[in-house]
This record gives sequence, structure tokens and C-alpha cells, in this order.
Amino acid sequence: MAELGSFELELGPAHWYYQTGYGALRGNYLIAPATVLNFGILHDTELVIDFDDYVAVGPIDGRPRAALLGTDILVKHVFREGVLQGKSGVSFAVEAGPLTPEINGTNAFGASANILFSERWNWGTVHFNEWPSYTREHNVDIYSGMIVEGPSPWAVRPVAEVYVEKEFNGYFTESALVGAIWTVADSFVLDFGTRGARIGDETAVEVRLGFTWSIPIWTAAENSATQATVRRGREFSDTSFQE
Repeated sequence: MAELGSFELELGPAHWYYQTGYGALRGNYLIAPATVLNFGILHDTELVIDFDDYVAVGPIDGRPRAALLGTDILVKHVFREGVLQGKSGVSFAVEAGPLTPEINGTNAFGASANILFSERWNWGTVHFNEWPSYTREHNVDIYSGMIVEGPSPWAVRPVAEVYVEKEFNGYFTESALVGAIWTVADSFVLDFGTRGARIGDETAVEVRLGFTWSIPIWTAAENSATQATVRRGREFSDTSFQE
């Protein structure tokens, strides 16, 4: 999470995504880039802007070759400072706001509210996400996910994520991801992951390589250590993937 007065860039320069079936995202895509912009606007509060640029590779059957998907503007607030803020006990935060119209995607608004809990032990850190939303297609969507990281003192630590998601009048999704996080410096973290998912009757595969870079803007952050993890793995026809 971006500290007060700092900017945090989460960037995946070129992810690869493949989906079978007959959906809007069938075929091969580069996500170039997958982007999350975090601005520390108040103490324990940040402004979050998400967007993913999908570029089709190969035949597209008359569909647009490029699409800007997963667009949203959210506010995240930490209601209880805990292990992720250098204190003891559970960290609790809520991230909420509008899902904005996509370019060559769904041209409508939605809304979401992600409830996040995190706890840390000697063997690792666990993050829980409960994420209800009202999609751009005007359906109720329920997402439940868990991310498990290796011991925080390790410079390179393994990470795994599993989630299930049900969009009423839509698809049921099951997803699993494995990867690694490398803390190069307090302000710079690399991450890598591979994901497989079942979306209704269709299959999706994704390879991710990204980084998180924290930059002080108008005041020195008291603690610039990045609390980085692989981003949440959303189905990309709705919204998209970090704590």
C-alpha cells in the first residue's frame, strides 16, 4: 500500500493470456501493460486506478485487436493497522469504488467493494479477499480468494493464490496461481506467476511478470517497505489482479 505522500506503480509490462471457447477473450493476448496506480492521499488511505491493455495475437474474427479492460477508480483504507503496517495482529482494509466503462469492452459502469484481511506467522503471510461487486453487465458477482506468501524475511519468497468467483447470470470461475516475489530493495519488488483457471466450460492460462516501485512524492514516507504480493486474480472480462 502506498504511504502518505508517495506513489506506487504496479506494472506488468507484458503478460501472456490464452482462453479457449467462444467468449470475447478467446485466443491469445498480450496484456501490455497491466497497470495499477496507487497514490497515498491520506494516512492509511490510497487512491487506486486500474487498467489492463489487451492486444490480440493472431486471428481475432472481426473483433477489435486492442481493448482497455479492467478499468476502475477505487479508494482503499486501512481500518486496522496490523502485520502489514509493522504492528501486531490482523490487518484489515476495504477497497471500494466504481468500475468504469472499458474501451472495446463493456461500455457501462459497475461498482465493487473488496474486504481484505491479512495475518503473518513465522512461516508466511496469508491474505483473504471477500469481494462483492455489481458488474458492468449489471449482475451481482461474489469473489472469495486467498493468497499465501513465504516467510517475509526471505528476499525471494514463494506465493500461491486460489479463488472462486460466481457471477449470477454469468460464469462460475475457479483459479489457481503459483509464483515468486523478489524484494530487490525496500522500494522495488519483482513478481512472477503462472495461472490456470476454469471459467464456465472454458479454460484460461496466464503468465505474469511484473514489478512494484514505490516513489515518495510530496513528503518522505516513514516506511517505504513495499507490501507486495501477486495481484488478485480476477476474470479479465470483468475487472482484473494486489492487495
